[in-house]
Amino acid sequence: MSITLTEAAAARIASYLERQPGRLGLRFGVRRTGCSGWAYAVDLADSQREDDHVFEDRGIRIFVDAGSLRFVDGTRIDFVREGLGSHFVFDNPNVAASCGCGESFTTDGEPVAGLA
Repeated sequence: MSITLTEAAAARIASYLERQPGRLGLRFGVRRTGCSGWAYAVDLADSQREDDHVFEDRGIRIFVDAGSLRFVDGTRIDFVREGLGSHFVFDNPNVAASCGCGESFTTDGEPVAGLA
């Protein structure tokens, strides 16, 4: 089991953490939403929860709740700049399909939202 960061993603997350002392690292998981069923939930972690799995890569701790782990295990997080914008990109080997807008995804064996 692992979550990994590119150098660019680690640098961007580190800059957020430097501006917000007391935060422990990155909280990464999923939430139900969108037309495909799941969307990434990303925030800075204030605390370690009892059911968290904690990964560390490039000096950044990544907190993943037990319920999200099967959906994000193996994900590589990158940070890219395109033109005037920038955003995080998730290379997740568990994704079987995503919606047209790219905001949500589904995994093999999971029912599509609303079709369960």
